Amino acid sequence: MTAIRGDLTEAGATTAIAVSESAMTYRHFLNWLCAATASLLLVTPALANPTMLFDLESGRVITHQEAFKRWYPASLSKLMTAYVVFRAIDAGEVALDSPIRMTKKAAAEPPSKFGLKPGTVMRLDTALKIMLVKSANDVAMAIAENVGGSQKGFAERMNAEAARLGMTGSHFVNPHGLFSPEQYTTARDMALLARALRRDYPQYSPWFSIEGLAFGKKTIPNYNLLIGRYEGADGMKTGFVCASGFNLIGSATRNGRTLVAVVLGEQTAISRAEATARLLDAGFAASPGATGATTISSLQPYGDTTTPNDVRDIVCRKKSPQEQSEGPPVAASDKPKSPFQEKLANPTLVAVKLGGATGPVPKAMRDAAGKAYADVPIPDWRPDLPPPAGFALSAQGDQASAN
Repeated sequence: MTAIRGDLTEAGATTAIAVSESAMTYRHFLNWLCAATASLLLVTPALANPTMLFDLESGRVITHQEAFKRWYPASLSKLMTAYVVFRAIDAGEVALDSPIRMTKKAAAEPPSKFGLKPGTVMRLDTALKIMLVKSANDVAMAIAENVGGSQKGFAERMNAEAARLGMTGSHFVNPHGLFSPEQYTTARDMALLARALRRDYPQYSPWFSIEGLAFGKKTIPNYNLLIGRYEGADGMKTGFVCASGFNLIGSATRNGRTLVAVVLGEQTAISRAEATARLLDAGFAASPGATGATTISSLQPYGDTTTPNDVRDIVCRKKSPQEQSEGPPVAASDKPKSPFQEKLANPTLVAVKLGGATGPVPKAMRDAAGKAYADVPIPDWRPDLPPPAGFALSAQGDQASAN
């Protein structure tokens, strides 16, 4: 299979020329052309929204469309949040059992959220699972503030990692992906990040394929509708804000081969799952040897690479609540049911709970004396009196945590 950028007319014409007209009747030619056109439509969505399909092991690109178009990542940003945290664990800054304390700022983040009160403490690995499965914005912010010291400090680390990975079309300002005109990415950059996560940290790969969480008596399903519904699905993350539409990075493994699809800007949670499944289907149907030599890293920029696309007027105009939600599907009664509308009958749940955080407090949440400080401002010292020893440094630490 060759890389396709969505120019169906050119692709169909080029292929048609390669077919000997003397070998078929005009009717046979029309039938063949219709079949070829349908095949191409399976590979590329009807709208020119960004997509990419690649082989995880080799990094070779199978197909791409508007891969360098700037797009709002929405909760796909949480993949970079996870990557920064995994790097922090490697550096010894935190451990999987380190405490993540819910701050006032984090608890005030809008949905999707877990709804924990300020001061609530959970293990870091628990927080990461909740963030990846529930896509909880409050938990993502708590992770950022605890690990990075502040939203701004953590965003700087996100951008540093993006630069190191070669994500030249991305910029981050928050850990959860809630809309900001300054937070954008590309399908190609998200492909780089997805591959880096699976390549550099395979030990955490099972977290991206969790079917659901059990929190007390509450069941929390994964927003990725491929999980448990698409053969071999094993990751990775959904995202939605009105400006971005419905985004999905979906991976699947069959016969030892893992493919990853990036789909940005779909109009519903169902259509993003279906578009991703079509890409994966086409990739698995093709011979691995027909992929070509172009990799994610070697793919050259093309098209508009500077203007972020905003689809809020299309996606969020008179949509039903279900169409504007990343949550579990609700079947529509007036049309055939998609397999991705089916609720999982017996999902495999991973239990999560609060507490149990006995590991080291994140370094960013400690002051110079090595004591954890509270999520409250430190008052300014009276200017007519000399400040006590260590005051300036402690105040600086609090300032960093409050941004």
